[in-house]
Amino acid sequence: MGSQVAVDRMLVTGHRIEVPLDWSAPAGPQISVHAREVVAAEHAGDANRPAIVWFQGGPGHEIAFPDHRGGWLEQLLTRYRVLLLDQRGTGLSTPLDARSLTISDPAVLGPYLTHFRQDSIVRDADRFRATLYGEDADWYVFGQSFGGFCSLTYLSLLPEHLRGVIITGGFAPVLHETDEICTRLFNHVATRNAEYYARFPADVARVRRIVDHLETTNEVDGQGQRLSARRFLMLGGMIGHQHGAAELHGIIERADSDLDQLHMLGGAVHLQIAETMSPATNPIYTVLHEAAYSNGPATRWAAERARLADPRYALDAQPVPYFTGEAVFPWMLEELRELRPLRDAANVLAEHEGWPPLYDVARLRANMVPVVGTVYWDDEYVERTMALETVSLLGNCRPWITNEYEHGAYRVDPKHVGDRLFSMLDDLTARR
Repeated sequence: MGSQVAVDRMLVTGHRIEVPLDWSAPAGPQISVHAREVVAAEHAGDANRPAIVWFQGGPGHEIAFPDHRGGWLEQLLTRYRVLLLDQRGTGLSTPLDARSLTISDPAVLGPYLTHFRQDSIVRDADRFRATLYGEDADWYVFGQSFGGFCSLTYLSLLPEHLRGVIITGGFAPVLHETDEICTRLFNHVATRNAEYYARFPADVARVRRIVDHLETTNEVDGQGQRLSARRFLMLGGMIGHQHGAAELHGIIERADSDLDQLHMLGGAVHLQIAETMSPATNPIYTVLHEAAYSNGPATRWAAERARLADPRYALDAQPVPYFTGEAVFPWMLEELRELRPLRDAANVLAEHEGWPPLYDVARLRANMVPVVGTVYWDDEYVERTMALETVSLLGNCRPWITNEYEHGAYRVDPKHVGDRLFSMLDDLTARR
């Protein structure tokens, strides 16, 4: 047992294990992986309480210390002891930071980073299962967004000790490769753009004005970096939030007012853009965002090619260019100084061939582990038709298909979402 602290009616215990960097070479270099087990204080003495591992969104996003008992964590604590895994390279696990990379040679760093995808993450998690609860112990899995991708990889590679799986907004497009996924996502995001401009028609002229300003003016942010129009248009990722369209409208309205009164964009607008871009400063997210979809082929900057191929996203599109959704583009590694150390390694990975398969479609079809989850009809990040294909092929799966929520529903209404999914899981389990 690692260090233990009491926080807001919870016991939080840290654990650390050593795992192979490359699971296909277990005797090779090792890295450290950290996790925190969280138990409700009133259930601390219940040794039979089932465990669930949490796979957060990403890839490469750090999971915060559980500083209070609330939200989705509270829902899980009503039923489980919860293992919050610092996915390899994040949190207190052996870190990766673009500002302090220990490997400078891109020809070495690129191959090193190939070991930070879902296939490695789920093997780390399963080692934790065996270490903390016993080789023969069973447990549950929860996966949000990219965490759902991890859950499907777990079902593909190591399903033997899974008692049940909950997926929210993360039914990965297992039947498709990165090029098609990006093309279809950009088409879906275009639909969301059309809905946005129909809702806020005055923003057509405002966005056109802001884009023209950024294309013709040296607009510098608070960090001394030039703000380009294409970086500004990445605010489109906000449309996929529960109230993101209105939030984006507020930013556009403020930016237009700034141009009237300041003849430049104010600090508040720059801060919003910086916050939207912050995942890109994470090395794993930046270099493996597209690779998280690949079952073999090189990705070759598929999102950038999809953007360039769709005239609706061109900066000179009339009457207004469309906002892009969640994506990583190669020019970001030039424009953002935090990412420049990753540029050459990212290009190495973009050309990498022979990614190990992340999913076993035959095993998923034959799956008997109870799986429940949400498919959000308007999800900007996981396109619904491909998600529904995965739901249809996955054995013993019961989906909740809804247009009531966006991608982050588990944060917005955790009790309603939790009660619905737990009831579905209990019913599916009882039918086994």
